[in-house]
Amino acid sequence: MKRIPKLLAAFLAVCSLSSCAVGKYMCNFALVPKVHGVEDIERTRHKADSLLPGSTAWYDGLKAQGILKDTTITGYRNFKVHGCYAPAKDPATAQGTAIVVHGYGDNHFVFLYLVRMYRDDLNYNVLFPDLQYHGYSEGDHVQMGWYDRFDVSEWAKVAHDIFQDDFLVVHGVSMGAATTMMMSGDPQPDYVKAYIEDCGYSSVWDQLAFNLKDSFHLPSFPVLNSASTVCKRRYGWSFKEASSVNQLAKCDRPMLFIHGDADDFVPFSHLQKNYDAKTQGYKEMWVTPGAVHANSFAKYPEEYKQHVAAFLDKVKKM
Repeated sequence: MKRIPKLLAAFLAVCSLSSCAVGKYMCNFALVPKVHGVEDIERTRHKADSLLPGSTAWYDGLKAQGILKDTTITGYRNFKVHGCYAPAKDPATAQGTAIVVHGYGDNHFVFLYLVRMYRDDLNYNVLFPDLQYHGYSEGDHVQMGWYDRFDVSEWAKVAHDIFQDDFLVVHGVSMGAATTMMMSGDPQPDYVKAYIEDCGYSSVWDQLAFNLKDSFHLPSFPVLNSASTVCKRRYGWSFKEASSVNQLAKCDRPMLFIHGDADDFVPFSHLQKNYDAKTQGYKEMWVTPGAVHANSFAKYPEEYKQHVAAFLDKVKKM
């Protein structure tokens, strides 16, 4: 009988070590994918064209004319962060400025369909950055929106300095949408007027818990707990604190929530969680029937433009 506590202790030690090893693996798998950044540019250029044909030719053409420009800032934790910007199609009658924020594993190329929508269709100035560890930006891990929100806040200041415009909207898709929602809970200058989130997750914990179950058939405990602990020790943040819901509770500026009801990557249920969390200020919800993840624009391009334009017009009249 005296051996039982020792055996139990040994068993628990083995379990703890196994959990730690799996936690490190999951943290690396989720936050430090091997193929990223500049190495992944060509894939994402092709992806941009698949989402809206002619996007990269449009981008290259504006760049050749000197209309589309690159810039960098010193981002959070002193990493160099890259972004592109261009004035509205008719700068003299620009309707405002839009910051477009990309998703996980993507970069500023992928959501050129939104950049083109804002610049060419809605006549907005545009700025679209690479988040850290993506595109031409530096970084040591995918920040899942949590630290990215600080960089996007800095980009808002940069955009304001460039365009001298007092109506700015932040529009993100997927992880970019989570970044947008997380940013919305922090104090912002008065010229940041509105937010649009398209298929963002309610928290990093909720999203990774779903992915862990869906892809690996594993429960959250103890793997996700261990991975979150590894993330906290390495990078200074945990999966549960990185919460769109908690930040939305502090947001008092208008927000449009978009989500496809066939989304099987960021579950459709996250939409209601996010929407309900915002209890202050104006909000709208648009559910896109049959749209899978980050597919709402591709499935309903004209309706998407109309919803965004109508929402921004309402905000301007408030």
